[in-house]
Amino acid sequence: MKLKDGFGLDRRPNGPPDARDPAGRVSAPSRWTPVDRTHQELKLRIHRELLERVDFGNLARLDPDQTSDELRTAIRQLLDERSLPLSLRDREQLSEEILHEVQGLGPIEPLMRDPEVSDILVNTARQVYVERRGKLEHTPVIFRDDAHLLRIIDRIVSRVGRRIDESSPMVDARLQDGSRVNAIIPPLAIDGPILSIRRFGRSPLTANDLLRLGSFTPEMITVLRAMVRARLNILISGGTGSGKTTLLNCLSSFIPDGERIVTVEDSAELQLQQPHVVRLETRPHNVEGRGEVTQRDLVRNSLRMRPDRIVVGEVRGGEALDMLQAMNTGHDGSISTIHANSARDSLTRLEMMMQMSGFNLATRAMRQQIGSALNVV
Repeated sequence: MKLKDGFGLDRRPNGPPDARDPAGRVSAPSRWTPVDRTHQELKLRIHRELLERVDFGNLARLDPDQTSDELRTAIRQLLDERSLPLSLRDREQLSEEILHEVQGLGPIEPLMRDPEVSDILVNTARQVYVERRGKLEHTPVIFRDDAHLLRIIDRIVSRVGRRIDESSPMVDARLQDGSRVNAIIPPLAIDGPILSIRRFGRSPLTANDLLRLGSFTPEMITVLRAMVRARLNILISGGTGSGKTTLLNCLSSFIPDGERIVTVEDSAELQLQQPHVVRLETRPHNVEGRGEVTQRDLVRNSLRMRPDRIVVGEVRGGEALDMLQAMNTGHDGSISTIHANSARDSLTRLEMMMQMSGFNLATRAMRQQIGSALNVV
């Protein structure tokens, strides 16, 4: 790959790098760490030089793997010409971090590739948490400043055809790998841009996985399978992070392959493995406030698609009434989830959501509808 001429960069970093955080704890085995200021400055300089010298117009014609190889070659050339006293490990780490800045999601790219990370929570440019095995952990990952974090957020949302700015300071979207992204920026975010990413495994947990993990007993799996095969209408309730979607994926795996399944979701998370699945996802309004498609719109439309079963990822509003009516009108075996602390609370929440449909329903009528529609909560 041809690079432009001229460097004009300092020959070596200013002073020895420090591999410890402000509290004196060693944050990584390598002397170059995400919190090392000298390392950050060097990375920024080489990153800027790379952007000036590489012809990205030519790179755009290559596939992603070829582009990565070309960029790595260019980065190594820049490092060689600076004659930096770096070990092979440090050079490779620096090269990968710069590559993440150009192609990936910057400092959080390694977290996105970590299969054990289920959530990435960027509270501020200097504070990043992850969830591993159900526990929150603080990481040494940082962004240079709010502008750096904002650029990464903009890169994320632009890839899925969305935008974020002062006129539209909140974005809720889904990445190509199925991860959910929520971003909010000032003036709504007081301390700077905030980014939350909920990641999903490439393959959902199966009933055997839940057995192995001790979440269920063989007898419980037998009962759950029987309920699905008997076409009972099921509502899964639970709090945030309680595993509602995981259980929904597990129950859906018991649906016979010969049935037509229509899924309706606010943000696509379900990973059904059957061959006859139709997936629907809501759409927010555009900048002009038009074009919104709600879950209620999709639930109503799904009734015209000859479904054997309707699976609603999570009921949150007026679509609860349409879902219950579908269950009562021949679409047995439908499954959904609801955010509630207990099964009893979920019924109260359903009543509240039915009232959000715009119909003035009596309490007795709502309870009769719920009682006749649902078989298992």
